[in-house]
Amino acid sequence: MSNNSALPRYRFDGKQYRNTQPLPKSGFKETVKIFWDFFFNKPSNTQPAAPFEVKKLTQAELLAAPDNSLWRLGHSTLLLKLAGEFYLTDPVFSERASPFQWMGPKRFHATPIGIEQLPPIKAVILSHDHYDHLDKAAVKALAANTQYFITPTGVGDLLAKWGIKEEQIRQLDWWQQTELGALTLVATPSQHFSGRGLGDGNQRLWCSWVIKAPQCRIFFSGDSGYFDGFKAIGEQHGPFDLTLMETGAYDPKWPGVHMQPKESLQAHLDVQGQWLLPIHNGTFDLAMHAWFDPFEQILALANSRQVALCTPAMAERLDITAPHKGQPWWRPLAKEAMAQSGIVANEPS
Repeated sequence: MSNNSALPRYRFDGKQYRNTQPLPKSGFKETVKIFWDFFFNKPSNTQPAAPFEVKKLTQAELLAAPDNSLWRLGHSTLLLKLAGEFYLTDPVFSERASPFQWMGPKRFHATPIGIEQLPPIKAVILSHDHYDHLDKAAVKALAANTQYFITPTGVGDLLAKWGIKEEQIRQLDWWQQTELGALTLVATPSQHFSGRGLGDGNQRLWCSWVIKAPQCRIFFSGDSGYFDGFKAIGEQHGPFDLTLMETGAYDPKWPGVHMQPKESLQAHLDVQGQWLLPIHNGTFDLAMHAWFDPFEQILALANSRQVALCTPAMAERLDITAPHKGQPWWRPLAKEAMAQSGIVANEPS
């Protein structure tokens, strides 16, 4: 753990965590309007016209894959094979990112692999407790096949209440690190909030993660608004071969807790990333923007700034040490909606 007092640190009053800098606050009327529009005034293009197919993965395929492989399973759920073992970020396998499976944001696509087909997992890495990142059913199903759950402070206590064994849980504050075989995991700052109900707001910490493997270094943003913590992370732990950067579920009305695409790109540069993989998109309807907007925006921005961008399709293997650009896989699914919106497609540079 670093002793540098200049590093960004959360504030804690004994009950609730706070970001390094206070978040902008909305008035009561503005908050009500935000919720009203979200539930009753959604544009038609915030989700695909129909669920789309994704490639199915098999355990044999995963076991045979080389080290430094990554598969995007959806939203912010990624499977990584590093130093001969498997790691899973923010696993959400349920049909809906919601406390209820009969309402709430529903998947655009099925999961590429079921939990029961996964190989043994060395560690599940959790960024915070929101439903689109922490799926109770998935955590409980993963417990028997997972050695460790690595969490921000407080999230591990929630897992223990769900029946996860204490010896499986490691909880970290910002800037603390833990060793897992050949890997080092560092909990780093993010600018967000937490809570799964009406009475537990900000009672558990949120974070991003630095993942240091023998042959590569990865930054996983979790959820965050843009803030100066990214530069501090880059200075302390960069450069990164690959950043898994939140690019989706944004809106001008909540600027403090989610980044606009231009901020996601800047955060990637701040942490000293080489290749950028945009995540937190393509699976759930969590905002007012078109479901394909994050991909189109970040592609245009990366082209204009000459940033190396990779957009692998769900379940497509990516070599972390030698990423490929991928294809605009969302285009055939969004072609009609893009045409109706007058959007001109950007081509990969």
